[in-house]
Amino acid sequence: MNYQETLHYLFNKLPMFSRIGAAAYKADLTNTIALCKAIQNPQQNFKTIHIAGTNGKGSTSHMLAAIFQAAGYKTGLYTSPHLKDFRERIKINGKVCTEEFVINFTQKIQPQIEFIEPSFFEITVAMAFEYFALEQVDIAIIETGLGGRLDSTNIITPELSIITNIGFDHMNFLGNTLDKIAFEKAGIIKHNIPVVIGEKHAETISVFNKKAAKENAAIVYAEDVYSIYNIEYNEQFLAVQVTNHKANLGSTYKLDLSGIYQSKNLITVLTAIQILQNQGWNISEENITMALRQVKKITGLHGRWELLQTNPNIVADVGHNADGIKQITQQLAISKYKKLHIVVGMVKDKDIKAAIALLPQKATYYFTQAQIERALPANEMQQLAANFNLVGNSFATVNIAIQEAQKNATKDDLILVCGSVFLVGEIDLLTMDN
Repeated sequence: MNYQETLHYLFNKLPMFSRIGAAAYKADLTNTIALCKAIQNPQQNFKTIHIAGTNGKGSTSHMLAAIFQAAGYKTGLYTSPHLKDFRERIKINGKVCTEEFVINFTQKIQPQIEFIEPSFFEITVAMAFEYFALEQVDIAIIETGLGGRLDSTNIITPELSIITNIGFDHMNFLGNTLDKIAFEKAGIIKHNIPVVIGEKHAETISVFNKKAAKENAAIVYAEDVYSIYNIEYNEQFLAVQVTNHKANLGSTYKLDLSGIYQSKNLITVLTAIQILQNQGWNISEENITMALRQVKKITGLHGRWELLQTNPNIVADVGHNADGIKQITQQLAISKYKKLHIVVGMVKDKDIKAAIALLPQKATYYFTQAQIERALPANEMQQLAANFNLVGNSFATVNIAIQEAQKNATKDDLILVCGSVFLVGEIDLLTMDN
């Protein structure tokens, strides 16, 4: 098989969550354990940091990877889903894995695929672990896919566990209350391994504290270590002033990730770095400040309040659940524009009503859909949105919708594309060059 034939095999032979949803979810670690055992457990041959959370885990993963890279460490990064190219999921020092590796690994493990019948995600996790082991990374940042306790990535013993936040998403798998969701995310907390919790919530603190106590894991809440006392925003950068309570020091960090929600991810990252420095990782303040200024350049992160074009400004954001949409509306409140145009599409298995209810009524809408089975048809999205006084037409693809918005917008307007990772991935204006 060549690369395209290999991808076709992976995408179509294996149950793929992004394509078919719940039917692809395997609620235990049996397959992953068997797959990794068949390739001599590569995950045991390199050090890791494990990151879970409802929102922010992708940005947090990329920030940490950028910092480790700036400090001179050979850094692996496993995230999901991808936007344009499957290989975005598996990177070392910001570079995607090779096509040859994907081909060779798939051919090598094909007998196990036929016998075990794993999901697409289970195969990609094993593939990432193999790549990082072969390339002898110093550290790999591993982002969970869905949940934590039963997530395929949860066979590692990391240097540090991180849980960014808890919100309502994937409730059909994780539970319909915050404490139930927190229980699943807390499953990544390991015996004697410290854990950082990004955000405090009354309903989840006891869940995390109980699990950490059971595992004898030192638990640190980022909000207890750092507080944010000022944020300055423009289209390209975010300047965040923080106070370190323990050291009684104030610092300013300039981020090339301009979404104001990145300030929460920042204090999670800074707290994590403190712990890692105490463990002996050689990371300087200069490494941190330099890396945060160019996370996108260093790691290739895209789709987080990303400015794609000016006159008018076109921004893409992968926010796709109620918490993500809430963060987007907070960003809109500090953004400058004459009129607002929102291109939006979602997938069927999200709590769509909860997300739509948060979108601003004072905007022109362009309802559309990603080209996947899970996508909610654009006309159904339009009808649902009308119940919340969101008015607009429906379009077959995101790019047609964007073109229509450009026709209607003046140079001082803002066009926002949001609602689904898969929708953002299909934007022609989104180029994956670092």
